[in-house]
Amino acid sequence: MPDWRPLIVRRKDGYPRIMGVINITPDSFFEDSRSNNISETIKIAQSMIQNGADWLDVGGESTRPGADPVEEEEEISRVVPVIRELRKKFPGIGISVDTRRSEVAKLSLEEGADMINDVSALSDENMINIIKQSDCYICLMHMKGLPGNMQDNPQYDDVVAEVRSRLNEKVSLLIREGIDRERIIVDPGIGFGKLLEHNLLLLKSGREVIPLSNVKLMWGVSRKSMFSELLGRIEARDRLAGTLGIAAMSKLKAVDIIRVHDVAEHADLFRAMSSLEDF
Repeated sequence: MPDWRPLIVRRKDGYPRIMGVINITPDSFFEDSRSNNISETIKIAQSMIQNGADWLDVGGESTRPGADPVEEEEEISRVVPVIRELRKKFPGIGISVDTRRSEVAKLSLEEGADMINDVSALSDENMINIIKQSDCYICLMHMKGLPGNMQDNPQYDDVVAEVRSRLNEKVSLLIREGIDRERIIVDPGIGFGKLLEHNLLLLKSGREVIPLSNVKLMWGVSRKSMFSELLGRIEARDRLAGTLGIAAMSKLKAVDIIRVHDVAEHADLFRAMSSLEDF
């Protein structure tokens, strides 16, 4: 497996690496991120790469609030053939598989995926073994509850401290199992069992949620429902400006990877901001 280490650290200008979202699902919350066949996915991926994506994140199960789980066999049939073709077509791109299931992760890694993006942070007990058997990177996200109930009035006494503590528990488990901390990324899970106040506190905290040194930070804020309450933008298609506003703070907060639906717009944002800093 190639060494993708350069793609999990911030760019030389300090801005995060860009991860483009590709959903092989019929029900992900942002319709424009969905794809239902391999040829369409290849076109989407090619456009993302040409516009500045460092990573492609492929998912076959929606984790939006209220989403129903899919059967493992269905998730495999959606994701694995796509990853196989993406690796053939684009050998120089980082590929992440967005899954909670160890078997999906295993088969995806065998077809060329480089990272497991686990929104459940190791809920599948066999996931650790899959990570240990591979040189892959692993992103652990904080989620309170499950997609079907996570937004049912979530409560925290101190959301930053509680998220950091939970991530510390999971990261420490990986390290005890011999996983190099430089292979580990954490995601505070914006919108996953959090109210608007919780989301804003976590974003403001930046790297305070990281439990240990040398662990990387990923943000996934793109077009999320927090912008409905924050900006009154009910439809996901109207949330790009808010998304970019948060992304503009990512360098200040030392984010390493930012997971987005709109690759070109984020690449342009970072390039424009960087040009003023260097002028």
